[in-house]
Amino acid sequence: MRVPSWLRSDRAGLALLAVLAALALVVPALNLLVAADHPLHLSAYTVTLLGKYLCYALLAVSVDLVWGYMGILSLGHAAFFALGGYCFGMYLMRQIGARGVYGDPVLPDFMVFLNWTELPWYWLGFDQFWFAALMVLAAPGLLAFVFGWFAFRSRVSGVYLSIITQALTYALMLAFFRNEMGFGGNNGLTDFKDALGFPLHADSTRIVLFLLSALALAGGYLACRWLVSTRLGRVLVAIRDAEPRARFLGYRVERVKTLVFAFSAMLAGLAGALYVPQVGIINPGEFAPLNSIEAVIWVAVGGRGTLVGAVVGAVLVNYAKTWLTGALPEVWLFALGGLFVAVTLLLPRGLVGLLRRRGATA
Repeated sequence: MRVPSWLRSDRAGLALLAVLAALALVVPALNLLVAADHPLHLSAYTVTLLGKYLCYALLAVSVDLVWGYMGILSLGHAAFFALGGYCFGMYLMRQIGARGVYGDPVLPDFMVFLNWTELPWYWLGFDQFWFAALMVLAAPGLLAFVFGWFAFRSRVSGVYLSIITQALTYALMLAFFRNEMGFGGNNGLTDFKDALGFPLHADSTRIVLFLLSALALAGGYLACRWLVSTRLGRVLVAIRDAEPRARFLGYRVERVKTLVFAFSAMLAGLAGALYVPQVGIINPGEFAPLNSIEAVIWVAVGGRGTLVGAVVGAVLVNYAKTWLTGALPEVWLFALGGLFVAVTLLLPRGLVGLLRRRGATA
């Protein structure tokens, strides 16, 4: 099979794909084939943690696509991540419990607790996997398209656009906290049992979810890498560097920004959908603006405008978060803020940019 030229020249991307392929082979083997008392055995917790890191990495790639290549600093991508998670969480909730007269699951337990008598119309169809999978992409993609249609046509940009995206995710967080919305309120959706008939707590199911996360990250990276290597990708960079000039040359800047922003939101929604069955819960806290800010920090640490750097930054920062919140939980937020300041001042191109600069001067 011939490797496309745009990928053949991307050595960092090939290395990333090789690492993902190695993980896809090694992680299942160490979890399923190695005895639980062996030092090389990977526990179900570790497999889930690695899968979560891969979902975060896909979210970071989606942020880097719009920030690194279009110059749109989105502080609301957590909203698209959470929407994708809620869409799949609704499917998982409808798999719980006994079946009704027509074969449909009964009302989710939180609706019973709130004395709801019938399923809201927007829950209809989520008992079908294909419908939930479609909505995982359609819900965040449609929201991003509508938001971009109005924001970009009004030529909102810079810090004003960042503030509006942050306001969007904050408004959604407040809405989903309300019990009247029908999404579980403060507790969200949890206590999932199975997906497509497979128990979520089984080691084999966790391995499949991990492999799907690795496949989604590889596919998302390849899609974004292909996109930025095309003529459209060069238009994105032109918009980032000189938007008025790109508009003067005849490019429909608003349409380009809207479509790519919507595609980025769909990737974030896919990441959220894979995240939910692995962690076992989705609640309004996922909409928190801090989560969007953290995603921006991942990209900045790894290297804005590199795609690979987004993956590296997401994995490294979240590994540090896992370790530091266990050892010194009160220090994490200070460490995160200090990390962002240090990267901004000392490594403006991130870790991948630093490695590339050293490789060029070697």
